[in-house]
Amino acid sequence: MHLIHSLIFLVLVSIPLTADTIKGFDADLSGYRYPYQVEYFSVESQQKTLKMAYMYIKGEEGKPVVTLLHGKNFNGAYWYESANFLHHQGYSVLIPDQIGFGKSSKPTDYQYSFGAMARNTKALMEHLGITGSIIVGHSMGGMVATRFALNYPQMSKKLILINPIGLENYLRYVEYKDVDFFYGMELAMTPEKIRAYQQKNYYDGKWNERYEALTLPLAGWSVGPDKERIAYVNALTYDMIFNQPVVEELKNLNVPAALILGTRDRTGPGRNWMKAGTVYELGRYDKLGKSILQLNGKIKLYELEGLGHLPQIEDFDRFKTVFERAVAEYE
Repeated sequence: MHLIHSLIFLVLVSIPLTADTIKGFDADLSGYRYPYQVEYFSVESQQKTLKMAYMYIKGEEGKPVVTLLHGKNFNGAYWYESANFLHHQGYSVLIPDQIGFGKSSKPTDYQYSFGAMARNTKALMEHLGITGSIIVGHSMGGMVATRFALNYPQMSKKLILINPIGLENYLRYVEYKDVDFFYGMELAMTPEKIRAYQQKNYYDGKWNERYEALTLPLAGWSVGPDKERIAYVNALTYDMIFNQPVVEELKNLNVPAALILGTRDRTGPGRNWMKAGTVYELGRYDKLGKSILQLNGKIKLYELEGLGHLPQIEDFDRFKTVFERAVAEYE
């Protein structure tokens, strides 16, 4: 069954997409197929019973579980190539959609925080009988993963961060913006704007059908029936990126940690509203890795020259070499 779902997903993401073929999605991404069977966990949080979507692929007895945490502009489905790779090596793989993302619940009256997301992930793991895991986070998922490792070191066998945001404390350099600012920004999103942003910022101006297909959930939401709700939830989750920094706490990690960076990445939340007189350049991933080692010299740094914000998508063959090493070094 897992193989069938993976093959169907691979076919779907190879279909050329244009503005005319964008399908509007509801808040639950109904009709958008994930690469593995999606299950749902009822998590109790903030006096609510919320639906947390996840995929769990069991591996060989005795091999660790690897938990893959998605970025802000994605959901668990984009991990399919990494998950397949890990599973073929015998690892169990857990891929949750955080509350507010993917196929999970999207309450508009919820205090979104990295602490809450870490807690919800821990509750899911306990529900599945997982007592410990290698925690992997990409982009915003890196901030969730870091908070998880800080809060629950006993359940974190290792922390692996892939081009995470949060390697800088953004409010040191950028103006504070209210949630309403981000809500207006999200309401203005269109499939064309989403494509243009990702092409410029993720792939150095390059584009292909695979990159296009990975914009489908965001693009579908931007023309879907729940656009306003999605826009507000997205605004709330922007707020935590600026107001809940984790970089200063990296020195407090009590678990083995690795940092995998595509050094061409220039992702810098807030770059367009820098504080007056600021000369600091956000998002210099070619420099950030070395600055993080000054905070915590125990972190293992892997740099992938010429790759950007999504090395696992842009060039999986190059990425998997260091990813395999980072995961296996735990063992």
